[in-house]
Amino acid sequence: MHPHKNKWLILSITTLSLSTAMPAFAFDLGTLQNQLSGALQNTLPTAPQTTAPTRNTQNVSGNTPALAALSQSEVGKGLKAALLQGVDTAVSTLGRTGGFNDSPKWHIPLPPALDKASNLMQMAGMGSQADALDASINHAAELAVPEAKTQLINAVKGMSLSDAKAILTGGNQSATDYFKRKTQLPLTQKFLPIVQQSMVKVGVAKTYDRYAQEAAQFGLIKPDQSSIETYVTQQALNRLYQAIGEEEQAIRANPIGTGSALISKVFGAL
Repeated sequence: MHPHKNKWLILSITTLSLSTAMPAFAFDLGTLQNQLSGALQNTLPTAPQTTAPTRNTQNVSGNTPALAALSQSEVGKGLKAALLQGVDTAVSTLGRTGGFNDSPKWHIPLPPALDKASNLMQMAGMGSQADALDASINHAAELAVPEAKTQLINAVKGMSLSDAKAILTGGNQSATDYFKRKTQLPLTQKFLPIVQQSMVKVGVAKTYDRYAQEAAQFGLIKPDQSSIETYVTQQALNRLYQAIGEEEQAIRANPIGTGSALISKVFGAL
């Protein structure tokens, strides 16, 4: 790393860590800076870990005889019923109190740059602020997700017959990909103000934004992490689409388990 960038990073994040009131106790500032510098050398993390459903390679190029025997109306209604069920389950799972915060699977961590410095915040007497920020991040996501339901339902209702056929024969992730194409931009615009309003009183979040935006200009962190509200919005959407994808995969694997004769008939034809 360029020495000027390294010096800037140490000063910026040290200021972030020490910018609020601290209890009076002695510690070695030089050691704190060195540890922080080492913790943030790799502030370009990999993308959030998601469990991508295994793509189904069967019947992706055309109809089976059983599927061809179904009417266009049956195919469309069966697929839409399945997708609406998947949307309902995903939204109700995540869009409730504790849907993110209490779930090891769906919990949104602190932004990587801040997460790597959290032990230093503990040393500096700011552990409670890091914990409060973590809880606020997940609570904001829980508030935003229910607002996605109408947009997702409209995407299902507006689906053409060709869309339905492509999704039905396109593999385990095809519906999730469809939802992303149709809803990601409007949902980002819908989620962001909800997240901003939820986190407006979190002082550490404001401090993070101030330094992270400067860090992004030096390429020290990814642009989508330069604002904590943008980070939370994207993380919430990623998990929502992942949850929908898992529901889609489960329906394909066991359509009878949905309890719907129509869904069983359509997906069973595959």
